[in-house]
Amino acid sequence: MLAPITEIFCDIDDFCKQWFIEISPYLLPDPNRKRQRKCRMSASEIMTIVILFHLSHYRTFKDYYRDCVETHLKSYFPMLVSYNRFVEIMASVISPLSAYLLSRLGEKTGLYYIDSTMLKACHNRRIYRHKTFRGIAERGKSSMGWFYGFKLHVVINHKGELVSFCMTRGNMDDRKPLEQLFNNLKGLAAGDKGYLSKKKEETLLKQGIKLITRVRRNMKEKAMSTFEKYFLGQRGIVETVIEQLKSICHIEHTRHRKPDNFLINLLSGLMAYMIKPRKPALKIHALTDNNKLLMSS
Repeated sequence: MLAPITEIFCDIDDFCKQWFIEISPYLLPDPNRKRQRKCRMSASEIMTIVILFHLSHYRTFKDYYRDCVETHLKSYFPMLVSYNRFVEIMASVISPLSAYLLSRLGEKTGLYYIDSTMLKACHNRRIYRHKTFRGIAERGKSSMGWFYGFKLHVVINHKGELVSFCMTRGNMDDRKPLEQLFNNLKGLAAGDKGYLSKKKEETLLKQGIKLITRVRRNMKEKAMSTFEKYFLGQRGIVETVIEQLKSICHIEHTRHRKPDNFLINLLSGLMAYMIKPRKPALKIHALTDNNKLLMSS
């Protein structure tokens, strides 16, 4: 394990202490819970373990927990529970993990890229006998073909940091969550041809976002500044980020037994990416004056 465990845990623990103080007046007791005993492991310990999984070389959480956590990380987590018990209590940290991820999103630099990627729930041949996400997941189509599951929509800045994200069903149009993704963001954004929509561009422009995309072959070229052409030409950076989320942080696999575990895996994978010290980035420090004038006009 090459990740700085102590630093990660301390940051998570400091956040959890403050978060539980602020949220405790709004928490309601679980009427189905017979005992009110606290778990042996704290929420910060559980969050640390699930995030570290995505920074390890293990592909399955079971191997990671039994071969790494129970063997080599026992001294860091003295109140460690069994693997079966840990799987049961993971869902209890969905709320603090979501809040922690939202508090650690990237800087609002004014330069953004947007893209979506599929998150398969199962192989296409097993759609009709799949039960875990029945009634939740939907069939969709991407550039890689048909799939059954969900879509992850991400907005990154030019430093490669996640700035905004959301998840939709697999059959959702990529353009539908644009307003939600760019809420409270202002500047220049670039996307692929799937985001072509004059109505959406006008709506986003009112919000303070200028969305630029390439056009289809039967369409006229749009007038762009030199900087906008360069910025649009570097759109591959968001595809690199998505590839790292899938190949390094393993946010996608088709072995989930519960929707809660799917959310935990996705959120902890996104958080693990944010912790990564090196991210794909553009060497741009700030918007030029000319581009500011162009966007304000």
